[in-house]
Amino acid sequence: MEVLLGKTVGELQEIVATLGMPRYTALQIAQWLYRKGVTTPAEMTNLSKLHRQLLADNYTCGRSPYARRQVSADGTIKYLFPTLDGQWVETVYIPEGDRATLCVSSQVGCRMNCLFCHTGSQGFQGNLAVADILNQVYSVENRQTLTNIVFMGQGEPLDNYDALMSAINILTADFGWAWSARRITVSTVGLKKNFERFLRESECHLAVSLHFPLHEQRVTYMPAERQMPIADIVELLRRYDWSHQRRLSFEYTMFDGVNDSIAMAKEVVRLLRGLDCRVNLIRYHRVPSVGLADSPVQRMTAFRDYLTKHGIYTTIRTSRGQDIDAACGLLNSRRDM
Repeated sequence: MEVLLGKTVGELQEIVATLGMPRYTALQIAQWLYRKGVTTPAEMTNLSKLHRQLLADNYTCGRSPYARRQVSADGTIKYLFPTLDGQWVETVYIPEGDRATLCVSSQVGCRMNCLFCHTGSQGFQGNLAVADILNQVYSVENRQTLTNIVFMGQGEPLDNYDALMSAINILTADFGWAWSARRITVSTVGLKKNFERFLRESECHLAVSLHFPLHEQRVTYMPAERQMPIADIVELLRRYDWSHQRRLSFEYTMFDGVNDSIAMAKEVVRLLRGLDCRVNLIRYHRVPSVGLADSPVQRMTAFRDYLTKHGIYTTIRTSRGQDIDAACGLLNSRRDM
């Protein structure tokens, strides 16, 4: 049965016309789906009983409860959700003071095959539908407390571009959650086929997975570097104005003895000099069968201080949810089956 979640008002108008319902009911359905988060057509009480039954006979809302919930000692919560095609995907809720961030997945597994990412070891098992993406947002507990959404979960968001943008458009639409795009961040390794398109079509914040400033080193650990080198990514980013509210950041996971030296910090400065951006340093969370180790705190601090001294705003990101495998690079829904 087809789902309603993920449909725009225009698409809902086509549906209600097919069912012989008044055109205005499309907006009512959208409000029930996206503002009130109903799980069945029966809950849409300003529709007649006949119209609710027509919807129920032909459509489901598309909401699915989580199958598993794990709580970290630091308050981070990881959810396991079923997808419409019978697979599984992980989502992470991160509370911090008066903020609450939801880390959302866009694919089951990932085909970028970054050596240090546990999601990549799962392989690529499919794109999420728009309903699968939105279900992660609407079906977590305390969703009304969310202040930010980051597409940094399983998968490469720009590799599922159409579904990603459809979900974002609904979250930011007046008929949807009416969120500002500035509350949403999309992370990418820099996928050539959709990178520039995203810059043109979206006002969301952008986080680029940098990790290695040199081509020869980055291509060893991140195969996507072959089709869009980091130097080309940065050159493209220089054409855009990042001085207003839209934020550009670079994610830099630090590996002991690999990319954490001051010499590497100098290369980061050379690469990003003059670009209005920030750098987030991330502690590496060890992945089974990968011969990499996390960088010592002292070296991360020295790296941060060097970048800051040379004009690049840099922070060391606090690791969250490591004890439940919810931290950066650890999501992998295959092992839960």
